[in-house]
Amino acid sequence: MNAVVVDMEEYYRRGVFRHFSQDCKCSVSMTARIDVTELLAFSKRTGSRFYINFLYVLSRALNSRRDYRLAWDWQNEQLLCYDQINPTQYIFHDDTETFTIAYTIYDPDYALFYANAEKDIAAAKATREYGLDSAGHPNWFDASCIPWLSYDSLNVELPDGYLYFSPIVNWGRFREENGHMMMPVTVRLNHAVADGYLVAKVFGLIDHYIGVLTAEKQPE
Repeated sequence: MNAVVVDMEEYYRRGVFRHFSQDCKCSVSMTARIDVTELLAFSKRTGSRFYINFLYVLSRALNSRRDYRLAWDWQNEQLLCYDQINPTQYIFHDDTETFTIAYTIYDPDYALFYANAEKDIAAAKATREYGLDSAGHPNWFDASCIPWLSYDSLNVELPDGYLYFSPIVNWGRFREENGHMMMPVTVRLNHAVADGYLVAKVFGLIDHYIGVLTAEKQPE
């Protein structure tokens, strides 16, 4: 884990940051349906898991831009930018109806990420402990699937006074709409480091990297 201190004099959002970190502390979230038709076809063609494939695409999208890799060092009152952020997964247990957290290190290499995610999911399924270790995982973002519902809206509330900048992303069950498989995705970011444009940008990046992954892995 590596991080650099953001020079607030050079930070392009410094005025917005000051306002939403001091005067009006709040977050912003959006829910939209994304087209996962090609990613589903890719998963079927390669015999791979759609869930892990989407987790990879999401991680690649969020790591592609520094705005999504920011954190607040409250001890020193500094804005940090990590070299990468990693997904915190929530693995559901049917027998206890509880979750265990699985930490998977992001790797831009698809095969390595996929293998690591499979291993982490298997380890999480073998225990019923919650396993939260936020202190030991500062550069991690929440990635949580809600497969029981194709929802229209979802809100995640955090205390207004807490400058939590890591993305929180949820997604639900996909469903067919006009011949396409559409999946609800919710992205939450702190308003100090993101506005509507940057939240909406996540959806465009996810769509872009779905196209990149499915094109990279086309059969010869």
